[in-house]
Amino acid sequence: MTYASPDPARDGAAQTSDTSAPRRGLGCALEVVETLVLTLVIYLLIHNFIAQPFEVEQNSMVPTILEGEYVLIDKVSPRFSDYQRGDIVVFNPPVGYSEGGVPFIKRVIGIPGDTVRLLNGHVFVTPAGGAAVRLAEPYINTDIKNDPELTLPRDAQGTTQWTVAAGSYFVMGDNRTVSQDSRTFGPITRNLIIGRAWLRYFPLNRIGLVRRPVYAGLEGAPSSPLPTAGARAPVAGLAGS
Repeated sequence: MTYASPDPARDGAAQTSDTSAPRRGLGCALEVVETLVLTLVIYLLIHNFIAQPFEVEQNSMVPTILEGEYVLIDKVSPRFSDYQRGDIVVFNPPVGYSEGGVPFIKRVIGIPGDTVRLLNGHVFVTPAGGAAVRLAEPYINTDIKNDPELTLPRDAQGTTQWTVAAGSYFVMGDNRTVSQDSRTFGPITRNLIIGRAWLRYFPLNRIGLVRRPVYAGLEGAPSSPLPTAGARAPVAGLAGS
């Protein structure tokens, strides 16, 4: 009995091996593309709807947040609980106040319905239907004598009082002498706000949550009376005062 030698061209196993290699390569390429697309979609969803990294490029929030630090912006919680007094928010500046397209970062001082008033270098907030409260602001930048800087008007008219309309917020930087904020351009509308600063994640030696202060008198504590216009606060020791 004679046996025919195997024909590689007709051998099923050899033929499958030759054609499967390109298919495996194509399958790997498709998996890589699918992974990249999925990663991009997840990134865009997180970036646009959940959280966004932000590099601080201004010194208006000194000493709370320094120029060059990185914070994570929370975009989720404001959808369920509105911005509150003391929150630090990142927002697009109003038309005419942009600095190269860089968003601003400031602290919310007045919410819808509040009246914000500057008097003797201090900030007073009157909630709708309530009494005026002088804010205790330990986060404000200090002068060369280590005293808190006074909060003074910043616009050409010397405006000292604003009423915050529905859907708007009065914001100021903690570095009051240099901050361009609502004292200049008035309350900002909610649609300009990108989100709430939630976490400082760089530099590592300053990593931590960005906490919101509680203002006595506006959170159920007794309110402070509004001083008379005749009462004067000392202004010595401030440059340009």
